[in-house]
Amino acid sequence: MSLSSVFNIAGSAMSAQTVRLNTTASNIANAESVSSNRDETYRARHPVFAVQMQEALNGGSQSLFARDEQAGRGVQVLGVVESDESLMPRYEPNHPAADEQGYVYYPNVNVVEEMANMISASRSFQTSAEMMNTAKSMMQRVLTLGQ
Repeated sequence: MSLSSVFNIAGSAMSAQTVRLNTTASNIANAESVSSNRDETYRARHPVFAVQMQEALNGGSQSLFARDEQAGRGVQVLGVVESDESLMPRYEPNHPAADEQGYVYYPNVNVVEEMANMISASRSFQTSAEMMNTAKSMMQRVLTLGQ
């Protein structure tokens, strides 16, 4: 794995964390939205990530260390899925969005969990940015070796 591939790996991580931050922001923004129908109520969304593997440079040799020669080349977002946790019905007969029985349905968004996800995604994004800065500094130092 070359030093320049660090930029591709860190870039894919930053893109993935951006998707995570966007879905978290969407969940927090809709945490208190209500509906009179279960089907129309907002459901929490979460991104699904997967590692992108890279075969060894020699074309997938059959060496004893073939498993160790594989390296990650980044992360990809497989998609964004809706949570299957149950919605929160509340009996509020005076609410304008109440159904015939007087229930209002709130999303299945846990704001505390979403805030923890936001902090984690933000820290991961910062770590990837620092990784890119470190790789840049290392490449600049390599260029000055011949001077």
